[in-house]
Amino acid sequence: MRSRKGVAALVAGLGLSLGLAGCGSGGGADQTTTLTYWASNQAASQEQDKQILQPELDKFRQRTGITVEVEVIPWSDLLNRILAATSSGEGPDVVNIGNTWSASLQATGAFTAFDDATLAKVGGRDRFLASSLASTGAVGQPPASVPVYGLSYGLFYNKKLFAEAGITAPPSTWDELVTVATALTKPDQQRWGLGILGSSYTENAHFAYLLGRQHGAELFDGDTPRFDSPQMVAAVRQYVDLLATHEVVNPSNAEYLNDVQILSDFAAGKTAMVMIQNNAVANLRTIGMPEADYGVVPIPMTDPLPAGGKRVNSHVAGVNLGVFANSDNPGGAMTFVEFLTSPEEQKILNHAFGTLPVVPDAYTDPAFQTPTIETFRSVLADTAEPLPMIPQEAQFETLIGAALKDLLARAASGQPVDDATIHDKLATANEQMKSAG
Repeated sequence: MRSRKGVAALVAGLGLSLGLAGCGSGGGADQTTTLTYWASNQAASQEQDKQILQPELDKFRQRTGITVEVEVIPWSDLLNRILAATSSGEGPDVVNIGNTWSASLQATGAFTAFDDATLAKVGGRDRFLASSLASTGAVGQPPASVPVYGLSYGLFYNKKLFAEAGITAPPSTWDELVTVATALTKPDQQRWGLGILGSSYTENAHFAYLLGRQHGAELFDGDTPRFDSPQMVAAVRQYVDLLATHEVVNPSNAEYLNDVQILSDFAAGKTAMVMIQNNAVANLRTIGMPEADYGVVPIPMTDPLPAGGKRVNSHVAGVNLGVFANSDNPGGAMTFVEFLTSPEEQKILNHAFGTLPVVPDAYTDPAFQTPTIETFRSVLADTAEPLPMIPQEAQFETLIGAALKDLLARAASGQPVDDATIHDKLATANEQMKSAG
């Protein structure tokens, strides 16, 4: 790995607690027969993740003789755990990472570079969808990771609630979204038009980004952050106004942190619509809401777009696989990455998790030819844009996500949130970003 000084600078810039150190890479176990793997929490619970993964890990052991010791880590803890591992040198062999973190983690020097020779070991560049491979590291450098699960955002709506309200079609513009959400909001019946994850810094940052792009915002000018531009203020105002002005979001959503909370409300009819990624399909299945009970459309955009606005209603979302450069079993790690990204495993795992395959050959499976999947595929292909693949990206998510969390909490408590308030929050995040270097 590169010097610890560079790693420490990145960790300090993110302002994250590193109290949780990871297990040692390889843990001193037999180099040829054991791998450690940190998996992200994709299912409705960590236990369900293990139930989905274990048969495939057993299959891998039968084929290769390599035992994979897996730990499933919640998204709220994952980046912190990874940064602790890059700083201490004590981490797993293989790890799932949010694809938006790729360039930030690449800058630590802790991960194996997937140059052409290394990519060839896992199926080659042509194995993967080009859009997913674009979110694997900084432009002009070999990828620091490879895709494993594809994701994009969509608007889920409850068909029964729509029918009862006489709403015959889902909204296709942002104004229609607000109008429909207003019609479906009945606080006296404990029902709200729209649900959000107000305490999730990642979700907040994602919506700030995609709405910012619709308003024509550029988050960075080279390495200089521009979080407090008028375009970003307008974008954040648009999102916070769902709670602050339009009052179509339950104030308690300002404290919601994970998908299960928002999807449980949706399945119970307490929330009529949610804007969320496609892995919600599998989680709703687990909760007990059949696919026939809801519809999915692209998240509506402002129409017409503001000057300079882009048609972006999702970032190129997904999960990547990284291999720690100090792995005790690098050959086995690459064999495992090749296994997880094979068409066979892509069909099995992405169907189980409700995610999108990142290899074209997996789409021959009828499970990935449904109208819902086609909606998410088209969003990913046509109106999704990668988050900036720069070392500061993870800091952007942390700072902007926290700023929106504070603004939503303020709105939920009945305090006013105007342009000046939003600008002050974004300006503070901007200065923190500059100070972090």
